Amino acid sequence: MMILINIALGLVGLGIVVFFHELGHFAAARFTGINVEAFSIGWGNAILKKKIGNTEYRLGMFPIGGYCKMQDASDHSVSDNIVPQEPQKGSYYAASPQARILVCLCGPLFNLIFAILLLSVLWGVGFEINTLGNKIVLASELDPAQLHPADIAGLQTGDRIIEIDGRKINYFHELQESFALNPNKSLPIAIERNGVIIRKNIIPSLDKSSGAGRIGIIIWSDPLIENVINESPAFNAGLRSGDIIKSVNGEQILNNIDFLKIREQNPEEFIIEYERGGSLHSAHFKREDIQNELGFSWAMIRYRTPRLSIPAAIAKGVTEGYRTLTVSITSLRLLFMGIDLTKAVSGPIRITYMMGDMATQGFGQGLGIGFRSIINFLALISIALCVMNLLPLPVLDGGMTILLLVELIRRKPIPPKAIAIFQTSGMVIIFGLMLFALYGDIMFFARR
Repeated sequence: MMILINIALGLVGLGIVVFFHELGHFAAARFTGINVEAFSIGWGNAILKKKIGNTEYRLGMFPIGGYCKMQDASDHSVSDNIVPQEPQKGSYYAASPQARILVCLCGPLFNLIFAILLLSVLWGVGFEINTLGNKIVLASELDPAQLHPADIAGLQTGDRIIEIDGRKINYFHELQESFALNPNKSLPIAIERNGVIIRKNIIPSLDKSSGAGRIGIIIWSDPLIENVINESPAFNAGLRSGDIIKSVNGEQILNNIDFLKIREQNPEEFIIEYERGGSLHSAHFKREDIQNELGFSWAMIRYRTPRLSIPAAIAKGVTEGYRTLTVSITSLRLLFMGIDLTKAVSGPIRITYMMGDMATQGFGQGLGIGFRSIINFLALISIALCVMNLLPLPVLDGGMTILLLVELIRRKPIPPKAIAIFQTSGMVIIFGLMLFALYGDIMFFARR
């Protein structure tokens, strides 16, 4: 049931992103004098439609994707060899190549503008961030047989990573992003260890299941309990919000990983000694309790960004939009580095689910966090759609732009036969990619 709810919420979000993409094509077509016969959100038979002026507005049966149908835009025949000398006024081919290029590019451009507007609003009202600090635990503590870049570089549990490639690091999400975007690249880092600053170089390895760079660290979380679910094993054993776990089965607990290591030993009995109000107490669990969720979460760092003025918010939106754009372009480059595409590449079903899942998880932590999560994800998907549509593949906006640039250089129309072959080959490529993405999505849900 939750999967269906997530997909339903995701469809709404994806529909919004597609709407702005097609709105870009629509606005540019109207601006350049091209008649728009149909404007649709979704594909398939229209379940709702209304004609206003010369345009029929539709809501398709399948709410993934959409289209903006311009007069004679798809009027290609493989048997024809020339474009009509006098196309009808208002048709796609009556417009100049420059006007048609503008129509192609305005779809991705509107996605970029939409993302910048979302991010500007977000930074204008301010938002709360839940994260952890820059203190680390080596992943090799959980699996000593596995050697990671962090071990090779000489990092130690308890180190604080304070700088990566010249960028100051204060929080976990900052260091995670820096390593994720730079697999196989030597990065200068600065760490703080016992009050001493140490400088090193580290090369994140490529995680072929995600396409991200990894160095083999887990973020350190102090053993402070933030929330306890009512009637959970932790609640029934007496644990409450604000308790500090000091030891488990007599072994000292310094962080969340110390706790996890003891729990994974699957002991017959699990005795937690914790501090509350300066006094020590104990909670007892049986083996069957610790094999399930105990029902508590560790404390996180929470801070709120300041509300920015309108000019400052727009400037921040542009900066964050540009950063997300570069991340999307970098992610495309990672696709050619030997990663497992069935795991790393998401199709429309998985993207829709992830968008809905992001919304439900965010709103579960609070209204503000929910809105921030969905706005960030909408901005990310919108920019990703911008980048993908600019790829030089037939059918996509980037491919059509190249075709129109050729027409502009030749100073005469491209024969419809060539256009038809170009478009048909593009449909075959896109259909093949969709099947591949669908297979990856099916495997994603099968693993859940």
